[in-house]
Amino acid sequence: MSSVQNANSVERALAILECLDSSRRGLNISELSRKLGIPKSSTHVIVLTLERMGYVQKREDSLNYTLGLKAYGLGQGMMKNLSMSETALPHMRVLTDQVRLPSHLAVPDGDQGVYVQKVDAPGLIKIDTYVGRRMDLHCTGVGKIILAYGPPEILERLSTKQVYIRHTPNTVTTPQLLRREVAKVRRAGYAVDDEEEELAVRCVAVPVFRADGRFVAALSVTGTTGQIPMSRIEPLAEQLRQTAGSMFPAPGLE
Repeated sequence: MSSVQNANSVERALAILECLDSSRRGLNISELSRKLGIPKSSTHVIVLTLERMGYVQKREDSLNYTLGLKAYGLGQGMMKNLSMSETALPHMRVLTDQVRLPSHLAVPDGDQGVYVQKVDAPGLIKIDTYVGRRMDLHCTGVGKIILAYGPPEILERLSTKQVYIRHTPNTVTTPQLLRREVAKVRRAGYAVDDEEEELAVRCVAVPVFRADGRFVAALSVTGTTGQIPMSRIEPLAEQLRQTAGSMFPAPGLE
């Protein structure tokens, strides 16, 4: 096999891993082939290889594949080296104790976001998120914050798309609606995912800035619609702002 073919195979394997990482339910071989434009026979060979090595696994109840523990281990190992996530952790623990909801810290990664820190809340209700998980920007609270305050080229690239993946009936699906939503976030100073990525789940997010005013991350809390009724959104946004402001205080204010 030539070096070009080797590089192509590596690119396809990484694309498959990234695609699986952004899917909650997992994907089967046909779906992966169709989404990525990779021949089904090649997709099958790559997925079986990744499965044998422990990077993907087949769900017991379907033909769908999800990421394996080995892939999660690689992502979590990288995240532990990010000093920002460690700096944020004690502040997020206080926030979660106060609001009794899981908190997340996310940063931009290409045209997606990735969680670099999470603090779970006590209780029986658990949100299916984890450090290293990637998410779409157009339908999540942290994603909208990244689009509103992060590198402008991300919003420019996403605005050239004609349609976006519809996760629920509430998902933004056109560039016109997305730009309108981003403008709304900038006016309010916070973002809301109102059942846009998953039904019955809400998220409130704010930007995190360094002392020099540079945007570095999005901070959020997530819960069910029962845990976050509409009347609770603005109070949560204010608590999030206070927490975000305490992470990187101006010199002399520590």
